Amino acid sequence: MKLSKRIQQVKPSPTLALTALAASLQAQGIDIIGFGSGEPDFDTPAGIKEAAKRALDQGKTKYTPAGGIKELKAAVVEKLKRDNSLSYEQSQVTINCGGKHSFYNLMQVLLDDGDEVIIPSPYRVSYPPMVSLAGGVPVIVECPERNGFRLTPKQLLGAITDKTRVVVLNSPSNPAGAAYTRDDLAALAGAIAGRDIAVVSDDIYESIMYDGRAFANMANISEEMKQKTFVLNGVSKAYAMTGWRIGYMAGDAAVIKNVETLQSQSTSNPTSIAQYAAVAALSGDQNPVMEMVSAFARRRTLIVNGLNKVPGFACSQPDGAFYAFPRISDVYRFRGWEKIASRYEGSGNSSKLCSYLIDEALSGV
Repeated sequence: MKLSKRIQQVKPSPTLALTALAASLQAQGIDIIGFGSGEPDFDTPAGIKEAAKRALDQGKTKYTPAGGIKELKAAVVEKLKRDNSLSYEQSQVTINCGGKHSFYNLMQVLLDDGDEVIIPSPYRVSYPPMVSLAGGVPVIVECPERNGFRLTPKQLLGAITDKTRVVVLNSPSNPAGAAYTRDDLAALAGAIAGRDIAVVSDDIYESIMYDGRAFANMANISEEMKQKTFVLNGVSKAYAMTGWRIGYMAGDAAVIKNVETLQSQSTSNPTSIAQYAAVAALSGDQNPVMEMVSAFARRRTLIVNGLNKVPGFACSQPDGAFYAFPRISDVYRFRGWEKIASRYEGSGNSSKLCSYLIDEALSGV
Protein backbone atom coordinates (compact mmCIF):
# COMPACT_ATOMS: atom_id res chain seq x y z
CA MET A 1 0.00 0.00 0.00
CA LYS A 2 1.25 3.47 -0.88
CA LEU A 3 2.50 5.54 2.04
CA SER A 4 2.39 9.32 2.20
CA LYS A 5 5.55 11.25 1.41
CA ARG A 6 5.09 12.96 4.76
CA ILE A 7 5.42 9.80 6.84
CA GLN A 8 8.24 8.46 4.70
CA GLN A 9 10.33 11.45 5.80
CA VAL A 10 9.86 10.62 9.49
CA LYS A 11 12.31 8.26 11.16
CA PRO A 12 11.48 6.30 14.32
CA SER A 13 12.64 7.86 17.58
CA PRO A 14 16.19 6.57 18.17
CA THR A 15 15.78 6.68 21.95
CA LEU A 16 12.61 4.59 21.81
CA ALA A 17 14.28 2.23 19.34
CA LEU A 18 17.20 1.78 21.73
CA THR A 19 14.81 1.21 24.64
CA ALA A 20 12.93 -1.41 22.61
CA LEU A 21 16.19 -3.17 21.74
CA ALA A 22 17.26 -3.23 25.38
CA ALA A 23 13.84 -4.59 26.39
CA SER A 24 14.04 -7.36 23.78
CA LEU A 25 17.47 -8.40 25.06
CA GLN A 26 16.23 -8.36 28.64
CA ALA A 27 13.33 -10.59 27.59
CA GLN A 28 15.95 -13.07 26.41
CA GLY A 29 17.47 -13.10 29.88
CA ILE A 30 20.34 -10.75 29.04
CA ASP A 31 21.12 -8.22 31.78
CA ILE A 32 21.19 -4.84 30.02
CA ILE A 33 22.03 -1.55 31.72
CA GLY A 34 19.60 0.93 30.19
CA PHE A 35 20.69 4.54 29.77
CA GLY A 36 18.58 5.22 26.68
CA SER A 37 15.13 6.43 27.64
CA GLY A 38 14.61 9.78 29.38
CA GLU A 39 12.66 8.28 32.24
CA PRO A 40 13.05 8.45 36.02
CA ASP A 41 13.50 5.00 37.54
CA PHE A 42 11.52 5.97 40.64
CA ASP A 43 7.95 4.88 41.22
CA THR A 44 5.12 7.39 40.96
CA PRO A 45 4.62 8.83 44.48
CA ALA A 46 2.01 7.01 46.56
CA GLY A 47 -0.30 10.00 47.01
CA ILE A 48 -0.64 10.40 43.26
CA LYS A 49 -1.48 6.73 42.78
CA GLU A 50 -4.06 6.94 45.57
CA ALA A 51 -5.72 9.87 43.78
CA ALA A 52 -5.97 7.75 40.63
CA LYS A 53 -7.53 4.90 42.62
CA ARG A 54 -10.10 7.27 44.12
CA ALA A 55 -10.99 8.54 40.67
CA LEU A 56 -11.54 4.94 39.54
CA ASP A 57 -13.68 4.15 42.56
CA GLN A 58 -15.72 7.31 41.97
CA GLY A 59 -16.41 6.30 38.38
CA LYS A 60 -14.46 9.12 36.77
CA THR A 61 -13.89 6.99 33.70
CA LYS A 62 -15.91 8.87 31.08
CA TYR A 63 -15.00 11.41 28.44
CA THR A 64 -13.78 14.76 29.70
CA PRO A 65 -13.59 18.04 27.76
CA ALA A 66 -11.04 17.69 24.97
CA GLY A 67 -8.76 20.24 26.58
CA GLY A 68 -8.87 18.68 30.04
CA ILE A 69 -10.86 18.86 33.25
CA LYS A 70 -11.32 22.20 34.97
CA GLU A 71 -9.73 20.86 38.17
CA LEU A 72 -6.47 20.14 36.36
CA LYS A 73 -6.51 23.45 34.51
CA ALA A 74 -6.97 25.17 37.87
CA ALA A 75 -4.06 23.19 39.31
CA VAL A 76 -1.86 24.23 36.38
CA VAL A 77 -2.84 27.89 36.81
CA GLU A 78 -1.97 27.69 40.51
CA LYS A 79 1.32 25.87 39.82
CA LEU A 80 2.44 28.51 37.31
CA LYS A 81 1.59 31.27 39.79
CA ARG A 82 3.23 29.50 42.75
CA ASP A 83 6.40 28.26 41.09
CA ASN A 84 6.92 30.65 38.18
CA SER A 85 5.19 33.92 39.17
CA LEU A 86 3.13 33.69 35.97
CA SER A 87 -0.57 34.57 35.90
CA TYR A 88 -2.89 32.80 33.46
CA GLU A 89 -6.61 32.22 33.14
CA GLN A 90 -7.95 28.71 32.60
CA SER A 91 -8.82 29.75 29.03
CA GLN A 92 -5.07 30.09 28.44
CA VAL A 93 -4.31 26.52 29.54
CA THR A 94 -4.85 23.19 27.81
CA ILE A 95 -4.11 19.61 28.87
CA ASN A 96 -2.50 17.22 26.38
CA CYS A 97 -1.39 13.59 26.16
CA GLY A 98 2.16 14.29 27.35
CA GLY A 99 4.64 17.08 26.72
CA LYS A 100 5.53 15.74 23.29
CA HIS A 101 1.86 15.93 22.33
CA SER A 102 1.75 19.55 23.49
CA PHE A 103 4.63 20.40 21.15
CA TYR A 104 3.10 18.44 18.26
CA ASN A 105 -0.27 20.15 18.64
CA LEU A 106 1.29 23.60 18.84
CA MET A 107 3.32 23.07 15.66
CA GLN A 108 0.18 21.93 13.84
CA VAL A 109 -1.65 25.08 14.92
CA LEU A 110 1.14 27.65 14.36
CA LEU A 111 2.90 26.51 11.18
CA ASP A 112 2.15 26.73 7.49
CA ASP A 113 4.22 25.02 4.83
CA GLY A 114 7.71 26.50 4.69
CA ASP A 115 7.57 28.27 8.05
CA GLU A 116 10.88 27.99 9.89
CA VAL A 117 11.44 26.83 13.46
CA ILE A 118 14.79 27.59 15.11
CA ILE A 119 16.01 24.65 17.21
CA PRO A 120 19.23 24.94 19.24
CA SER A 121 21.42 21.83 19.04
CA PRO A 122 21.87 19.49 20.87
CA TYR A 123 18.11 19.01 21.00
CA ARG A 124 15.37 16.59 21.92
CA VAL A 125 15.29 14.14 19.03
CA SER A 126 11.56 14.53 18.32
CA TYR A 127 11.56 18.30 17.71
CA PRO A 128 12.57 18.26 14.01
CA PRO A 129 10.18 15.46 12.95
CA MET A 130 7.25 17.16 14.67
CA VAL A 131 8.09 20.42 12.91
CA SER A 132 8.33 18.63 9.56
CA LEU A 133 5.02 16.84 10.10
CA ALA A 134 3.40 20.26 10.42
CA GLY A 135 4.94 21.40 7.12
CA GLY A 136 7.59 23.47 8.85
CA VAL A 137 11.32 23.62 8.25
CA PRO A 138 13.62 22.86 11.22
CA VAL A 139 16.53 25.32 11.36
CA ILE A 140 19.22 23.70 13.49
CA VAL A 141 21.67 26.02 15.25
CA GLU A 142 24.75 24.30 16.67
CA CYS A 143 25.45 25.41 20.25
CA PRO A 144 28.96 24.28 21.21
CA GLU A 145 30.12 23.15 24.62
CA ARG A 146 32.27 26.28 25.02
CA ASN A 147 29.00 28.25 25.17
CA GLY A 148 27.49 25.82 27.64
CA PHE A 149 25.37 24.26 24.88
CA ARG A 150 23.23 27.42 24.99
CA LEU A 151 21.98 29.57 22.13
CA THR A 152 23.56 33.03 21.97
CA PRO A 153 21.86 36.23 20.76
CA LYS A 154 24.35 36.45 17.87
CA GLN A 155 23.49 32.93 16.76
CA LEU A 156 19.78 33.63 17.06
CA LEU A 157 19.98 36.82 15.01
CA GLY A 158 21.97 34.95 12.37
CA ALA A 159 19.30 32.26 12.12
CA ILE A 160 16.24 34.52 11.91
CA THR A 161 14.77 35.06 8.45
CA ASP A 162 11.49 36.43 7.15
CA LYS A 163 10.18 32.85 7.36
CA THR A 164 11.00 32.34 11.04
CA ARG A 165 7.85 31.56 13.00
CA VAL A 166 9.04 29.86 16.20
CA VAL A 167 12.10 29.63 18.45
CA VAL A 168 12.36 26.55 20.67
CA LEU A 169 14.03 26.81 24.09
CA ASN A 170 14.36 23.71 26.27
CA SER A 171 15.82 24.49 29.71
CA PRO A 172 17.27 22.51 31.34
CA SER A 173 17.81 20.71 28.09
CA ASN A 174 17.61 17.20 26.77
CA PRO A 175 20.27 15.85 26.24
CA ALA A 176 22.91 18.36 27.42
CA GLY A 177 21.34 19.48 30.70
CA ALA A 178 22.05 23.12 29.79
CA ALA A 179 19.97 25.72 31.63
CA TYR A 180 19.43 29.33 30.57
CA THR A 181 19.77 32.05 33.20
CA ARG A 182 17.42 35.02 33.34
CA ASP A 183 20.18 37.17 31.83
CA ASP A 184 20.60 34.66 29.00
CA LEU A 185 16.90 34.82 28.24
CA ALA A 186 16.77 38.62 28.46
CA ALA A 187 19.53 38.82 25.85
CA LEU A 188 17.70 36.39 23.55
CA ALA A 189 14.49 38.36 24.06
CA GLY A 190 16.24 41.37 22.58
CA ALA A 191 16.65 39.48 19.32
CA ILE A 192 12.99 38.41 19.27
CA ALA A 193 11.30 41.62 20.42
CA GLY A 194 9.29 43.42 17.78
CA ARG A 195 9.15 40.40 15.49
CA ASP A 196 6.22 38.10 14.75
CA ILE A 197 7.98 35.12 16.32
CA ALA A 198 6.61 32.77 18.97
CA VAL A 199 8.74 31.16 21.66
CA VAL A 200 8.23 27.58 22.81
CA SER A 201 9.54 27.21 26.36
CA ASP A 202 9.79 23.46 26.97
CA ASP A 203 10.04 23.34 30.76
CA ILE A 204 9.57 19.61 31.32
CA TYR A 205 12.80 19.38 33.39
CA GLU A 206 12.12 22.60 35.31
CA SER A 207 12.19 20.97 38.75
CA ILE A 208 15.51 19.19 38.18
CA MET A 209 18.11 21.92 38.73
CA TYR A 210 21.46 21.57 40.51
CA ASP A 211 23.90 23.61 42.58
CA GLY A 212 21.27 26.12 43.67
CA ARG A 213 20.55 27.32 40.14
CA ALA A 214 17.27 29.18 39.72
CA PHE A 215 14.95 28.15 36.90
CA ALA A 216 14.19 30.95 34.44
CA ASN A 217 11.42 31.26 31.88
CA MET A 218 11.18 33.54 28.84
CA ALA A 219 7.61 34.45 29.84
CA ASN A 220 9.01 36.21 32.92
CA ILE A 221 11.26 38.57 30.96
CA SER A 222 8.65 41.09 29.84
CA GLU A 223 4.98 41.38 29.04
CA GLU A 224 5.79 41.20 25.33
CA MET A 225 7.71 37.96 25.84
CA LYS A 226 4.87 36.52 27.89
CA GLN A 227 2.48 37.22 25.02
CA LYS A 228 4.84 35.49 22.58
CA THR A 229 5.72 32.50 24.80
CA PHE A 230 4.00 29.15 25.07
CA VAL A 231 4.95 27.36 28.28
CA LEU A 232 5.04 23.59 27.83
CA ASN A 233 5.35 21.27 30.80
CA GLY A 234 3.94 18.08 32.26
CA VAL A 235 4.10 15.57 35.09
CA SER A 236 6.28 12.92 33.45
CA LYS A 237 9.74 13.87 34.70
CA ALA A 238 9.13 15.69 37.98
CA TYR A 239 6.70 13.10 39.35
CA ALA A 240 7.96 9.92 37.65
CA MET A 241 4.72 9.69 35.63
CA THR A 242 6.05 9.04 32.13
CA GLY A 243 3.43 6.39 31.38
CA TRP A 244 0.50 8.47 32.57
CA ARG A 245 0.84 10.78 29.54
CA ILE A 246 -0.19 14.17 30.86
CA GLY A 247 1.31 17.37 29.51
CA TYR A 248 0.04 20.92 29.57
CA MET A 249 0.48 24.19 27.74
CA ALA A 250 -0.13 27.82 28.67
CA GLY A 251 -0.19 30.79 26.34
CA ASP A 252 -2.29 32.98 24.07
CA ALA A 253 -5.96 32.09 24.58
CA ALA A 254 -6.84 32.13 20.87
CA VAL A 255 -4.04 29.70 20.06
CA ILE A 256 -4.95 27.49 23.02
CA LYS A 257 -8.55 27.34 21.79
CA ASN A 258 -7.35 26.16 18.39
CA VAL A 259 -5.08 23.57 20.00
CA GLU A 260 -8.14 22.20 21.77
CA THR A 261 -10.08 22.17 18.50
CA LEU A 262 -7.28 20.16 16.90
CA GLN A 263 -7.15 17.79 19.86
CA SER A 264 -10.91 17.29 19.74
CA GLN A 265 -10.49 15.90 16.22
CA SER A 266 -7.53 13.65 17.03
CA THR A 267 -6.96 12.15 20.48
CA SER A 268 -9.90 13.83 22.23
CA ASN A 269 -9.24 14.16 25.96
CA PRO A 270 -6.19 12.83 27.79
CA THR A 271 -6.98 9.82 29.98
CA SER A 272 -9.49 10.86 32.63
CA ILE A 273 -7.89 8.90 35.48
CA ALA A 274 -4.44 10.29 34.68
CA GLN A 275 -5.84 13.82 34.77
CA TYR A 276 -7.11 13.38 38.32
CA ALA A 277 -3.75 11.90 39.30
CA ALA A 278 -2.03 14.95 37.81
CA VAL A 279 -4.18 17.24 39.96
CA ALA A 280 -2.78 15.47 43.01
CA ALA A 281 0.75 15.72 41.62
CA LEU A 282 0.66 19.47 41.04
CA SER A 283 -1.37 20.37 44.13
CA GLY A 284 -0.09 17.85 46.67
CA ASP A 285 3.06 17.20 48.67
CA GLN A 286 6.17 18.23 46.69
CA ASN A 287 8.67 16.49 48.99
CA PRO A 288 8.90 13.40 46.74
CA VAL A 289 10.07 15.67 43.91
CA MET A 290 12.82 17.15 46.06
CA GLU A 291 13.89 13.66 47.18
CA MET A 292 14.18 12.51 43.57
CA VAL A 293 16.18 15.61 42.63
CA SER A 294 18.57 14.97 45.54
CA ALA A 295 19.09 11.43 44.28
CA PHE A 296 19.66 12.69 40.73
CA ALA A 297 22.27 15.14 42.05
CA ARG A 298 24.20 12.34 43.75
CA ARG A 299 24.04 10.25 40.60
CA ARG A 300 25.20 13.19 38.50
CA THR A 301 28.41 13.38 40.48
CA LEU A 302 29.01 9.64 40.17
CA ILE A 303 28.31 9.36 36.44
CA VAL A 304 30.22 12.50 35.41
CA ASN A 305 33.24 11.55 37.49
CA GLY A 306 33.09 8.03 36.09
CA LEU A 307 32.80 9.17 32.49
CA ASN A 308 35.77 11.48 32.87
CA LYS A 309 37.88 8.47 33.86
CA VAL A 310 37.07 6.66 30.60
CA PRO A 311 39.81 7.12 27.97
CA GLY A 312 38.50 9.27 25.13
CA PHE A 313 35.54 10.63 27.11
CA ALA A 314 35.13 14.14 28.54
CA CYS A 315 31.95 15.22 30.31
CA SER A 316 31.01 18.56 31.84
CA GLN A 317 28.59 18.87 34.74
CA PRO A 318 25.00 19.40 33.52
CA ASP A 319 23.10 22.35 35.00
CA GLY A 320 19.92 20.32 35.31
CA ALA A 321 17.79 17.42 34.00
CA PHE A 322 19.05 13.84 34.41
CA TYR A 323 21.36 13.41 31.44
CA ALA A 324 25.12 13.25 31.01
CA PHE A 325 26.33 14.41 27.59
CA PRO A 326 29.98 13.39 27.15
CA ARG A 327 32.24 14.48 24.33
CA ILE A 328 33.45 11.26 22.71
CA SER A 329 35.20 12.47 19.55
CA ASP A 330 38.60 11.36 20.89
CA VAL A 331 37.38 7.75 20.85
CA TYR A 332 37.23 7.84 17.07
CA ARG A 333 40.98 8.56 16.93
CA PHE A 334 41.88 5.40 18.80
CA ARG A 335 43.74 2.71 16.91
CA GLY A 336 41.26 -0.01 16.02
CA TRP A 337 38.15 2.19 15.94
CA GLU A 338 37.76 1.96 12.17
CA LYS A 339 37.76 -1.83 12.40
CA ILE A 340 35.11 -1.72 15.14
CA ALA A 341 32.99 0.80 13.21
CA SER A 342 33.05 -1.36 10.09
CA ARG A 343 31.04 -4.00 11.97
CA TYR A 344 27.99 -1.76 12.14
CA GLU A 345 25.66 -0.23 9.57
CA GLY A 346 25.02 3.49 9.25
CA SER A 347 27.18 6.53 8.75
CA GLY A 348 27.37 8.06 12.22
CA ASN A 349 30.20 7.21 14.58
CA SER A 350 28.05 7.91 17.64
CA SER A 351 25.37 5.41 16.60
CA LYS A 352 28.06 2.82 15.89
CA LEU A 353 29.57 3.40 19.32
CA CYS A 354 26.13 2.88 20.86
CA SER A 355 25.80 -0.43 19.02
CA TYR A 356 29.26 -1.44 20.16
CA LEU A 357 28.44 -0.65 23.80
CA ILE A 358 25.33 -2.81 23.64
CA ASP A 359 27.30 -5.70 22.18
CA GLU A 360 30.40 -5.47 24.34
CA ALA A 361 29.31 -3.73 27.56
CA LEU A 362 25.61 -4.66 27.64
CA SER A 363 24.84 -0.95 28.06
CA GLY A 364 22.14 0.89 26.13
CA VAL A 365 23.09 4.54 25.69
